[in-house]
Amino acid sequence: MGQVLFIVWRESVEALLVVGILHAWLKNGGDAARRGLPYLWSGVGVGVLGAIGLGAALLGFSELLSGDAQDYFQIVMVILAAILIVQMVFWMRKHGRTLKREMETSLSANLQSANWWGVFALAALAIAREGSETVIFLYGLGLADKGDSAGAMVLAAALGFALAFLTFYLLQLGGKIFSWRRFFQVTEIILLFLAAGLLLTGIERLMSLDIIPTLVDPVWDSSRLLDDTTSFGNLVSTLTGYRAQPALMSLLVYVAYWVCVLLFLKRARPQPIPAK
Repeated sequence: MGQVLFIVWRESVEALLVVGILHAWLKNGGDAARRGLPYLWSGVGVGVLGAIGLGAALLGFSELLSGDAQDYFQIVMVILAAILIVQMVFWMRKHGRTLKREMETSLSANLQSANWWGVFALAALAIAREGSETVIFLYGLGLADKGDSAGAMVLAAALGFALAFLTFYLLQLGGKIFSWRRFFQVTEIILLFLAAGLLLTGIERLMSLDIIPTLVDPVWDSSRLLDDTTSFGNLVSTLTGYRAQPALMSLLVYVAYWVCVLLFLKRARPQPIPAK
């Protein structure tokens, strides 16, 4: 439940950031700019519908499969969710500082050409991107942890969405404590650990199907310190990739994951803002 709340909260804040930038620029840009507001909200609606459609398609397609085919599909979705989380962190690390300026430049071009379909497309694509990522993340989390009921996941999603509005409001106030920069710095670390946990879930399913070897299983047993079958231990396991009885293959994948992530983080430096 905690993982679902965090994912919905983080992705909703990103979506609100994009919509907030667009709305503030259009609302404060004069009568000509305000004409783009209906296109903005229409784009938001289309993006939400697209994300809902993707969720329905995933569930429907999964129900059509059976046996090994369903297992393979679920493994692919779990690993894909991990890859998308890492990709999202890298993208925000690289473009976060220039996102507002790039969007305002695009809006200025739309205003000069009186073409508000660009605003519609920008809003629809932004919301659909965040929404589809959220759908895939939640689907992957649902496969990784089947302990939560559907009602609990819906409640966690609703709480995460409400918390996102509160967070967005606090971040809009500015300040040294609640700043956008600190928000993304903290949450990207949590997201990278969450991706590591999802990746290990996919790897362990591959090992259970004898597609890849376990090598040594288990390497150690730390259940006395923290049992990953308990409620708290399961939460830590999903959020960090912790395993009380890890196989050697899982450890090797975990180490390789963090080596690759650290190398790519050094390359994904924020783009410098050109001087005026």
